[in-house]
Order: sequence, then C-alpha cells, then structure tokens
Amino acid sequence: QVQLVESGGGLVQAGGSLRLSCVASGRTFGSYAMGWFRQAPGKERDFVAALSWGAVRTYYADSVKCRFTISRDNGKNTVYLQMNSLKPEDTAVYYCAAAGSPFGVVVVSTRDYNYWGQGTQVTVSS
Repeated sequence: QVQLVESGGGLVQAGGSLRLSCVASGRTFGSYAMGWFRQAPGKERDFVAALSWGAVRTYYADSVKCRFTISRDNGKNTVYLQMNSLKPEDTAVYYCAAAGSPFGVVVVSTRDYNYWGQGTQVTVSS
C-alpha cells in the first residue's frame, strides 16, 4: 500500500515557476514508476509526465515538454515536478500517482496507476 501527498501548488503569474512535491509512504517507493497528471474543470484527467523506477527513463506530454521536469529522491520518498514558463492553460489540479511496473518502464495511462494523491491546485494568471 502506498499513500501519496502532494504539495507546492498555488497561484503564479504566467512565465513563473512552481515545484510540486509528492511524498509517498511505504518502504517500496523506489520500485514504483511515478507520474503526474492534471485535471482542469470540466475536463478529463490528462497525463503530464512520468518517471520509471530506477529513474532511468522519463516521458512528457507534448504540451509541457522542455518546460516541466519530473524527478525523484528515493531517499526522501519524494517525486517532484518542476514547472517553468507556466502558462494560463497549465491551470489545473495536479495529481501524482504510483504504478507497479518493470524496471525502466514509464507508465502514461491513468488506468495503469494503482495509487493516487489528493491533488494540489495550480493556478496561472495571465
């Protein structure tokens, strides 16, 4: 069982930066693939970024590529999402998720994630 708690959301002006954190409980955090998703009002939950366990592979949605960076610190049971050059269209509730998967495999579908956090709101003003 893994419990996930996100933090770091807030209000920022367009062009600004935020770093989201997701702290996981459980001794086996290091063996889970991790991902970030977001959901805007009235829309589906969309994939943002994924990181394999072992941190050997990452994958990003085209809309955030070169602006967002996903990383993990297994010693702190934490996964991060560094968000730069934020745009109003990045406004959403951001969720982190954990998935059991083979070493080096990134997971991009919501259906393949086993555990979810409660979400943190990110609002980007124009």
